[in-house]
Amino acid sequence: MDFATLKAQLKTLKPRNFLLLTLAGMVNAVGVTLFIAPVELYDSGVSGTSILFSQVTPPFLSLSFFLLVLNIPLFLFGLKRQGAAFTVYATYSVLVYAVSAFLITDVLPVDVSLASPLAGTDLLLCALFGGMISGMGSGLAIRFGGAMDGVEVLAVIFAKRLGLTVGTFVMVYNVVLYILCGIVRGSWVLPLYSIVTYMAALKTVDFIVEGIDRSKAAMIVTGRQEEVCAALSETFGCGVTIFPVTGYYSGDAKCCAYIILNRFQIGRMKELVHEYDPGAYITITEVADVFTNTAQHAKK
Repeated sequence: MDFATLKAQLKTLKPRNFLLLTLAGMVNAVGVTLFIAPVELYDSGVSGTSILFSQVTPPFLSLSFFLLVLNIPLFLFGLKRQGAAFTVYATYSVLVYAVSAFLITDVLPVDVSLASPLAGTDLLLCALFGGMISGMGSGLAIRFGGAMDGVEVLAVIFAKRLGLTVGTFVMVYNVVLYILCGIVRGSWVLPLYSIVTYMAALKTVDFIVEGIDRSKAAMIVTGRQEEVCAALSETFGCGVTIFPVTGYYSGDAKCCAYIILNRFQIGRMKELVHEYDPGAYITITEVADVFTNTAQHAKK
């Protein structure tokens, strides 16, 4: 990556993102240090690896130390592929996470040596709430341009070479991690509960990144496009994109209408379409995000 490209990417950094990444790092630290680590559960990825290393090494090699030593080289390794802005955001997120974890475990008057200050020694509560809270931190980091774990960087770089998807690569890493934790600790109870932590975190990340109510995209193949599209536009007050299609077997020329709705509007949409065209063909898929330039639409 040349200097001009690096400089251009760094200019895209936003103060608001740093503010929210600060919150992300603090939230992640709360989940790990107050729920997961005290009862010797394991987070996923580099965070879980750091917890394991902190347990089997001398006390001065703390969780915060391993978070920095393991994560930052991975982010720098992925600089060319992920870009400068991501590397800066991700490194900053982990710095906040590590500092916050250090403050909680070594500075603040909070005893996290034997049990969770909030859930005691209840492994299920610690697994669920630790996973959910750390997942909130990770989700915020991803949503605002960073990351809380270097394993995702490794996944992006190596998954395709290994014939795996990014998600599969991360899952395999975590399975291997939990197996090693079970071997090292001589018990499978904590690694098994750690899988609960991982699943709770995974679903929370999806919730934070994609939102609770994902939009639906409907594709409607109809021969009565004028009536159907006019009714959809008037009823839902949104745009409808149309393009011509041709049936392969019948050779009939029809129209495909594309419209984005929320889940509460799907039932009404189907009724409306079949009211005007009983033979219309409808497919519905989930949409993670919808981006539009409102300023450009206003000018038009």
